Amino acid sequence: MKNISPLLRAFLFMLAFACIQLFTTIIVTAVVKLLGHSEWLSSPYFLIGTTLLFSIVSLIVFIVNKWATPTKDYLASRPISALIWCAIAALGTVIPSIYLQEHMPELPNLVEQQMGDMMNAKGGYFVICILVPLVEELVFRGAILRTLLKWKPQQHWAMIAISALLFALIHMNPAQMPHAFVIGLLLGWMYYRTDSIAPSVAYHWANNTVAYILFKLYPSSDTRLVDIFGTERTVGAAVLFSLLILLPALYQLNLRLDKKQPCPWKR
Repeated sequence: MKNISPLLRAFLFMLAFACIQLFTTIIVTAVVKLLGHSEWLSSPYFLIGTTLLFSIVSLIVFIVNKWATPTKDYLASRPISALIWCAIAALGTVIPSIYLQEHMPELPNLVEQQMGDMMNAKGGYFVICILVPLVEELVFRGAILRTLLKWKPQQHWAMIAISALLFALIHMNPAQMPHAFVIGLLLGWMYYRTDSIAPSVAYHWANNTVAYILFKLYPSSDTRLVDIFGTERTVGAAVLFSLLILLPALYQLNLRLDKKQPCPWKR
């Protein structure tokens, strides 16, 4: 991949990630059918198993090929407070994000049933809230955005936007894409400020964990914020309270997120 343009390389990273997911699903499906247990294909543990396998394969492929090169440099600086503020920022985005989604034109949710089944199954939390954030951040920030920033470091917001767009597209679910794009911008900014996926992993973990808890509390897909808070006025107050969490968190992150090691492409 060294002889192709960075923009094309970033796209190929996303394509490789998608192909790994597709091929592992095909292989696991074939094995299950070969064993004569086609009924397993409708089990949530089939989804958990394929997600687990494709995540592990993705980690191996991207690290062995040095498409992403995770290091301990940032974590060695013990940025505990910054990571905590990343999690707090995630808490502050949940209700405003749901509120905006409820007031947007309804988009098809192609994986709603599958995600619900996975969250209800044993091991669902580990896969959805721990493994998936780690793998997606390694690929989209540690490989794709890293490549784009090396290419045009002075146009970092444009590069962050491209990586966020690819991050939204890979979800292949219209209902998730607007949220994924906006969150991708924030995650990309975190990576740009630190050259580390640790802050974005912390945010991604907290975001998915809150979604997991909300699903457990309100499993019906028809539940709206007004059903939870009682009145539209209370919903507005909840949105405002969330912003009072999010905005100070972003301010703190702007102060605390910094590069502990110089960028190799800026030396």
